[in-house]
Amino acid sequence: MRKPTFRDRAEYAVSRALEMVVARLPSRVARGLGTAIGTLAGSALGIRRETVEANLRRAFPGAAPEWIEEVTRQTYRHLGREAFEMVRLSRMSRQQIIELTDIPEEDFAAVQAALAEGRGLLFTTGHYGNWEVAAAAVAARGMPIDAIVKRQRNPLVDAQVEAARRRMGVEVMEMSVAPTRILRALSQGHTIGIVGDQDARSAGAFVPFFGVPSSTYRGPAMMALRFGAPLFSAVARRLPDGRYRLTAERIPVHATGDLDADVVRVTASLAASLEREIRKDPGQYFWFHKRWKTPPPTEH
Repeated sequence: MRKPTFRDRAEYAVSRALEMVVARLPSRVARGLGTAIGTLAGSALGIRRETVEANLRRAFPGAAPEWIEEVTRQTYRHLGREAFEMVRLSRMSRQQIIELTDIPEEDFAAVQAALAEGRGLLFTTGHYGNWEVAAAAVAARGMPIDAIVKRQRNPLVDAQVEAARRRMGVEVMEMSVAPTRILRALSQGHTIGIVGDQDARSAGAFVPFFGVPSSTYRGPAMMALRFGAPLFSAVARRLPDGRYRLTAERIPVHATGDLDADVVRVTASLAASLEREIRKDPGQYFWFHKRWKTPPPTEH
């Protein structure tokens, strides 16, 4: 870890103070305050508003301007609310996390059956609903999970976030060392959690996402094909009552001998599964990413 700068320490002090305040607020108050801050970020400050609206128009080309405006507002409210929920989550007990989350019986049975195959399991999710809740829900139910993450720029905040995840039973696997640790984790029956819906630049597989070719990380498909681990597309969507429903869809993985074609096919299936979930409630997706930043090679 590099030596923290004055800016790092100042950011960390603010982050710690916010964590201590938010963690002590009643859930309804925390959610209301988070929603208000998210609304402020979108309406008064306009943070990344152009990106959000452009992404929505691209994903829903036939949508009315009024619908785009409403989903944009929902997106900001959701962002603020979930940011506060993530802070509170790290202070919850295992039982509280279980009570906060619901997993359909058929999905839970499918995951348990896959783990019984003895090759671990790969969970791929996106920035939809609350991905930290998804990992915590799995860990709380006794399934060891290792989350592949990128390090934060601020080393103090990074250590704070890692400690919070570990309190929830989620181990952290830094992306740069993941290739050397994944096989061991899978052989020990662990679940590997990956958030894989950001633009992967020129190294990605270009697959349809809302009907538009999008550069998507090859890693989940590559690992499933290489290690033979069961692959699931999973999301934790917030319900109207404030709880979350974690759904998990098993993605078919069949090696044909053409690795490149297989990776593209499996990656496309993952993207399609995530898209189906997003369409259920578009306001819960993180439209702030420049998801279609990298054009396909033929468009350069």
